[in-house]
Amino acid sequence: MFELSQDHEDFRKVVRDFAEREVAPHVAQWDRDHHFPAGLVPKMGDLGLFGLVVPEEFGGSLDPEEGGAFTSLCVAIEELGRVDQSIGITLSAGVGLGINPILTYGTDEQKQRWLPDLVAGRALAGFGLTEPDAGSDAGATRTKAVRDGDEWVVDGAKAFITNSGTDITSLVTVTARTGTDDKGNAQISAIMIPSGTPGFTAEAAYDKLGWHISDTHGLTFQGCRVPEANLLGEEGQGFKQFLKTLDDGRIAISALAVGMAQAMLDLSTDYAKTRTAFGRPIGANQGVSFQIADIAVSVEAARLLTYKAAWLKDEMEAGRRSVKEVKQAASIAKLYSSEAAVTATRIAVQIFGGNGFMEEYPVARFYRDGKILEIGEGTSEVQRMLIARHLGLPSS
Repeated sequence: MFELSQDHEDFRKVVRDFAEREVAPHVAQWDRDHHFPAGLVPKMGDLGLFGLVVPEEFGGSLDPEEGGAFTSLCVAIEELGRVDQSIGITLSAGVGLGINPILTYGTDEQKQRWLPDLVAGRALAGFGLTEPDAGSDAGATRTKAVRDGDEWVVDGAKAFITNSGTDITSLVTVTARTGTDDKGNAQISAIMIPSGTPGFTAEAAYDKLGWHISDTHGLTFQGCRVPEANLLGEEGQGFKQFLKTLDDGRIAISALAVGMAQAMLDLSTDYAKTRTAFGRPIGANQGVSFQIADIAVSVEAARLLTYKAAWLKDEMEAGRRSVKEVKQAASIAKLYSSEAAVTATRIAVQIFGGNGFMEEYPVARFYRDGKILEIGEGTSEVQRMLIARHLGLPSS
């Protein structure tokens, strides 16, 4: 069985101190201003957060003999997410969606070209899968890439892409149709498109319900030419590559949700002890205390599911667990943790009463930030479908 090591718990303290020192004092203003703090990213890089799963040869700190690297990443995401979800997703997407595809499928030349800056926090990378008409049905990709001599010419659009339009974004990896197979089915390939490439446009930032600090853009590609060598992995394998990337991302989102639920538990408990009504703390009322107890149960369950999935991922990397086990654990953790976190924000706002509706209290920000957890990296409905399919149930 699994449990977090002392090294993981020591690392938690380091990240928590960083989050309290570098993020907490500024986060309310950043949220009001919809400001992406690009200067924070190199500080996260200096702390080693972007390099936890990356080998030393590319600037990371991964030691294959030690293990537990992905679990460490989840600890970091949880602790950042406990202070602010936007900063947590910046790390989660920066590693899982930016670095991971290059690290897993890139050539040595591609890794040497892009990874050192991404690991150091000098740059960020995006992951372009979702399109205006292709979300959960990612196989409906319409973006096309046509080979012209020794170049790919890319045309199409992507939607809701994190870390794609910052001043330090260096590239976005996108899925595109590059032909058809013997059965006439579309071949989906992954292609890296550097920022500044003519024809590549990051549209105006979205006006979002939450995650105001996170960078999110739609992307368009019009006659966008990149070298043939920018193909990531094998031609026609891009869809499979990105689906595997999403498995890791679901565990990371689960860790982000744990951070949110923990924040709601901490804030609600403190408020219930100090806010008085009718001459006593509101926490003395079972209507309040029982709801906080429910949050505590959900935090414990979500954390256990998350770190079981992370442990399985680390064990799979060591050859001791199967991909199938990790996929199921990732979907279960993501489904439960995200829904538990959203419920926790609703309860917290209710406990805070009128104050919970005011932006000066963090619970209001978390309430806005929570909903996306049930949507991003595969909706709750998709997770239920995947879980049922793993159980051998008939599926359409």
